[in-house]
Amino acid sequence: MVETMKILGASAALIVLAAGLLHVIWMFSPWPVSTRERFARIVVGVEQDKLPSRPLTALVAVALGAAAFLIAARSGVLPAPGPFFLYAAGVPVVCGVFLLRGTGGLVMGLMGKGLPEYIHWDLRVYSPLCLFLTALTAPVMFA
Repeated sequence: MVETMKILGASAALIVLAAGLLHVIWMFSPWPVSTRERFARIVVGVEQDKLPSRPLTALVAVALGAAAFLIAARSGVLPAPGPFFLYAAGVPVVCGVFLLRGTGGLVMGLMGKGLPEYIHWDLRVYSPLCLFLTALTAPVMFA
């Protein structure tokens, strides 16, 4: 059981950490697309003039890094310094955010809310990824 939690926790933490690193890249580059305009429409789902600021993108990157740490620490992959309640309360919050983002994205996409380019990727990648992270994180939360 402990090894399973470590595998689930490590998997979730690595994926979340990768998402955090993508946000760091996105502060400076529209990668993996060629222009900020395409990035805004495909990845963020807004017009270019509505893209989040660099500080806001940095805040998301930090939040994802913290989430990755909480998951890894709660699952026993990393040491958990400080009081246990931080991890016992933090991981359910993280899991809940993934669940809300995943289900919310699916519902909004199926209703056709948003830019068509974004809906395409949200229904096929972003929302399913969040639901997958929910599935990886939920057992860690209850361990």
